Amino acid sequence: MADTRPETTPTAPATPTTGEPLRSVGVVLAGGQGTRVGLRLPKQLLKVAGKPLLEHTLEVFETSPDIDEIVVLMAPGWTEDAEKIIQNAGFRKVTRVLEGGETRNDTTRRALEAVGPGEAKVLFHDAVRPLLDHRIIADCVQALDTFSAVDVAIPSADTIVVVDDGLITDIPSRARLRRGQTPQAFRLSTIRRAYEVAADDPNFAATDDCAVVLRYLPEVPITVVEGSERNMKVTYPIDVFLADQLFRLGSHTPPSPVSTEQAGQLLAGKTLVVFGGSYGIGAEIGDAAREFGARVFSFSRSATGTHVEDPEHVRAALEQAYAEAGRIDYVAVTAGVLHTVPLAEAPDDLIAQSLQVNLLGPVYVARAAHRYLAETGGHLLLFTSSSYTRGRAGYSLYSSTKAAVVNLTQALADEWAADGIQVNCVNPERTQTPMRTRAFGEEPPGTLLPARDVGLASLDVLLSEQTGNVVDVRRDPAPAPVTTPPGDHDHARDISTALEHVEEHAADDEVDTVESVDVDDVGTESRGQSTHTGDGNDRHRG
Repeated sequence: MADTRPETTPTAPATPTTGEPLRSVGVVLAGGQGTRVGLRLPKQLLKVAGKPLLEHTLEVFETSPDIDEIVVLMAPGWTEDAEKIIQNAGFRKVTRVLEGGETRNDTTRRALEAVGPGEAKVLFHDAVRPLLDHRIIADCVQALDTFSAVDVAIPSADTIVVVDDGLITDIPSRARLRRGQTPQAFRLSTIRRAYEVAADDPNFAATDDCAVVLRYLPEVPITVVEGSERNMKVTYPIDVFLADQLFRLGSHTPPSPVSTEQAGQLLAGKTLVVFGGSYGIGAEIGDAAREFGARVFSFSRSATGTHVEDPEHVRAALEQAYAEAGRIDYVAVTAGVLHTVPLAEAPDDLIAQSLQVNLLGPVYVARAAHRYLAETGGHLLLFTSSSYTRGRAGYSLYSSTKAAVVNLTQALADEWAADGIQVNCVNPERTQTPMRTRAFGEEPPGTLLPARDVGLASLDVLLSEQTGNVVDVRRDPAPAPVTTPPGDHDHARDISTALEHVEEHAADDEVDTVESVDVDDVGTESRGQSTHTGDGNDRHRG
């Protein structure tokens, strides 16, 4: 076919800006119809891990410090659904929700018009890639300081074969091959110019924005940012299952520590109610909140005779706090018991206690707290254990209830979004508490999280704007990824490392604990478990 492209004017790579930094706009392309996953609604509205795919994706851009504005291009006829998701989730960076065009060309043109005439950094991202991480966004935005076009790609772990009429005609070397992902990022002037030139080509049909720049502005270099295996695209039914499992197994980044000044401003005049707060993590959450000006009410079996498994006790506790303070802004449930016993040997009363305290307790607290939290746009914080991802022998009761608490968190975050209530769940590593010492004795220094750290981290979650998340709390932050030359990337090592990580968490479960409602009443065989977060002491001290 003859090349019908008109002559182009050379466009130089972008140069670093020296004046005002350019605004960064995330353009979320949500125009798919979901036919390949067998749906009658757009697949970006399919719920995975308790939220529509579109909401997961928008949340990544909303919480990215590198994104200033978000524009959504939605499938025709479904913009109201997208707007409802945005409103319920409280996304503030979304400035426009537009219908996509009949073709990819039309959709991109509408997006470019929505971004406006001034120069900007624009990141086009598929709405059905909900597992994008902030690192990729940051790398793209930074790369646009030097280049005018940026693609995201990962090495191909599979051999790629070229097939013609059912026969292999070529097997290219994997060393030069990459699997393209999104976002694809551009200087606005560059991608706009590429589409203007392409419009004069009668055979133009875009499926990929970098391909448009490559074909119609061939003199513009396109750099590549390393993507992620997790940044998968939900296209087929199996992808829905895989994405759901990745969300369940994946950890959410704890919010940034709140400074003393910020905590004082956010907690001034606020009320926190802690169930299971007589000591350990629950006590630490309460103590920290008091230090920053909040009014704290602590209820537990041993201190106040409050049983979370009794709905009347829960209702009375909340009524007391509301009557005295006039408002309830935060509710945390750190109460829980852990019995390690084979199910076949478990007596009825032990089974009942495990289910009632670990599951019915959070359910009763959530139900009773709803009206108070809806009044203040408050926050409910629950606690789980890493054993929720995989039950093991001897932990059947505990693991199953903790998995249920995670599901409860996700469901309530969705159910209560319209009421302005946030619901999150903390997944703590082994924590140093009096209960744990009684159960296991003295353990090597540095192997346990200080309860104070967990309490402060839990307070960070309560003061954050996230909802529907399971937040891991670990002793040390994850090590920075090691950049490997693309041709030398060892995927087998990646998989091996991931499996080791899973096994380490499984081993941790053998000694994981949660703050029990009342340790003295459940004996040394019951080990409490509690909260979240990671590194450092006195994280709110400056």
